[in-house]
Amino acid sequence: MRKTVAVVLIALSLAACSKKAPDPVEQIIVRKPGDPPVAAPSQAAAGDPVSAGKQAFAASCAACHAAGADAPKGVGPTLYGVIGRKAGSVPGFAYSDAMKASGITWSEASVERFLADPQGMVKGTTMGAGAVGSPDTRKAIAAWLATLGQQD
Repeated sequence: MRKTVAVVLIALSLAACSKKAPDPVEQIIVRKPGDPPVAAPSQAAAGDPVSAGKQAFAASCAACHAAGADAPKGVGPTLYGVIGRKAGSVPGFAYSDAMKASGITWSEASVERFLADPQGMVKGTTMGAGAVGSPDTRKAIAAWLATLGQQD
């Protein structure tokens, strides 16, 4: 089982590194039997979009994106301080030409739109993950990302 997971992660990493936009992929989350679904926010977070967003980010985004102030880039760029940042501007990250030319300055609303349909918003993006289906989850992730860099 671990070898299968490792092979899938390596394949996804290699696909994300290519110059050609990868075909859309289905995100697979591996859990131990009996573990709760990772994308579902806890009851405590249900009334707090920032806490729900932190949980949803961990479940849906953290495999490729870091969010710490000094976090290294991963398969995707760090999302620390993304709100207010020009798309395609993290130094040293190999963005797609489409993302660099998008002209987007990230806001909570634009992050929500991108998470709804990455390829639809930025045709040619190399973001390999699929869309985040739930509008509430997209809103929560954007709300949490907006807090990163604000307390510094």
